[in-house]
Amino acid sequence: MPAKTAQLVELGNFLKVRRGQLTPEDSGLPARGTTFRRVSGLRREEVAELAAISQDYYTRIEQGRLAPSEPVLE
Repeated sequence: MPAKTAQLVELGNFLKVRRGQLTPEDSGLPARGTTFRRVSGLRREEVAELAAISQDYYTRIEQGRLAPSEPVLE
């Protein structure tokens, strides 16, 4: 596996783990009703909202298919 690909996979794994550790309340997001959450932690769309990027862009970063831009990393 090329180094860049390995780094993208590592970043994606980090993002998945970190996303699972946070709740919407931890992140300052409003509660979105009492619906059952299928995932622990934040949903991808919530992380994308916090980062001001599209859900598709965030998904591709988390899956290791795209290197994020510098402003997104910040």
